[in-house]
Amino acid sequence: MDNKDLQILEALQSHGRIAISELAEQVNLSDTPCLRRVKKLEASGMIKGYRASIDANALGYSVLIYAQVRLTENSFDKAEEFEQAMRSLPQILECSVVTGSYDYLLKIIAKDLGHYEHFLKTSLGKVAAIDSIESTVVLKQTFSRETIPIFD
Repeated sequence: MDNKDLQILEALQSHGRIAISELAEQVNLSDTPCLRRVKKLEASGMIKGYRASIDANALGYSVLIYAQVRLTENSFDKAEEFEQAMRSLPQILECSVVTGSYDYLLKIIAKDLGHYEHFLKTSLGKVAAIDSIESTVVLKQTFSRETIPIFD
């Protein structure tokens, strides 16, 4: 990966729908070599995909929760059971294995606190691998980055 590839990645993070001709001009390449580089970055897995960035509030999801989860036991089978269950719940945006007092950190969206309570009692709380859940409601998200720093 060279400087041109990095420039392409930086441009695509901000403008995923940019025309190849515009991208090529931005990174000072002709269209064909630029397209070739983009295809190579896609094939290598460096570019994982393209998607629309949707405003959760516009769809009625106004509550963001971080939930810390402790499993009933720290075993491969319980972890697999838990992770599979989390993948099936679309309200869970992120699931991370963490160190410390808890085993996992979940990022969850809900329409309101009542919606989250219902989700907690009818979905998340019914996962047998879970021993305890501690929820933290975000009062205000000051910012959220969707881009990776390319030139640091």
